[in-house]
Amino acid sequence: MQYKDYYETLGVKREATEAEIKSAYRKLARKYHPDVNKTKEAEQKFKEINEAYEVLGDKEKRQRYDSLGANWQGGADFTPPPGYENFSFNFNNAGGQGFSSFEGLGGFSDFFSSLFGDMMSGQRTSSSRQNRFTGFEGMGMDFGQSQPKKPKENLDVTKTINITVKDIFEGKPIKVSFKEMDKCKSCPPHGGFCTHCNGTGIVQSNKTVNVKLPKGIQEGQKIRLKGEGKEDITGQKGDLFLIINIKDSKYTVDGVNLSQDIEITPSEAVLGVQKDIETLHGKVSIKIPAGTSSGQALRLKGLGLAKKDGGYGDLNGKIKIVVPKNISDEQKELYRKIQQLEKG
Repeated sequence: MQYKDYYETLGVKREATEAEIKSAYRKLARKYHPDVNKTKEAEQKFKEINEAYEVLGDKEKRQRYDSLGANWQGGADFTPPPGYENFSFNFNNAGGQGFSSFEGLGGFSDFFSSLFGDMMSGQRTSSSRQNRFTGFEGMGMDFGQSQPKKPKENLDVTKTINITVKDIFEGKPIKVSFKEMDKCKSCPPHGGFCTHCNGTGIVQSNKTVNVKLPKGIQEGQKIRLKGEGKEDITGQKGDLFLIINIKDSKYTVDGVNLSQDIEITPSEAVLGVQKDIETLHGKVSIKIPAGTSSGQALRLKGLGLAKKDGGYGDLNGKIKIVVPKNISDEQKELYRKIQQLEKG
């Protein structure tokens, strides 16, 4: 039986820490994952990497493997050391499944099975009877012919962001910050308390991304930021989808057309007025005709938001008559005279 040097497979030293082993595994798994690497050798390499990590990532299995002592250097035909006869397969365990039940255990080698077959026999579940080995769950890989393929983890993230009309008009990149919940990637692979997430399995992080708002963006539309979603253990990343919510205290938006209130006094409504107002395009002067009523709209062409095919929408100025809060006694007296004249 050929000896397998799992340390060499992962490219780490025998004294490597758990963190170094995990880091090396993630890099190799990302490189040879069949969803990323389509070469013929990738699947076999991916299985070898997972077999190595199944051993070196587990404290008990690593100790058993390391107890081979000097034999690990031989690299030739492997003969288990004294005492390992007790660790071979138990042909009578697991409901009489025997040796043949290990044929579909995710492609693990005979070398692995000779050392850890007894440990696996106590870990079989209903899923292992369907030729699935629990060591590969969550990796999105099945190597048996009759196994149903496990759905991939959804790594995409969707968030709603509030933007202003000015953000759309200027078209400059804006910073969007939000809190994100994700699975803890520091949890021990084979159980144990994790101090990083306090045993919850979930970590919260603050994320900030720069978003370029495309011309003509409208309420409810989505912006896709590729690779800004969640990341799995192999390093694959999902996408971030941002749903646009326009929230503005000054403007009401209707596609590329805008509406804003234009406040005038009662006397200005009666007599008319030339008034300066602030728009996205700068300050403009408009003429409000005499006898204008509250609620009437003045169309200001080309002062709205940019269109996709060029040009701009319109700005509708809605007249709003407001009474000054602080008026003098003289002004009050004049209003009384006006009121009397209106009564006749």
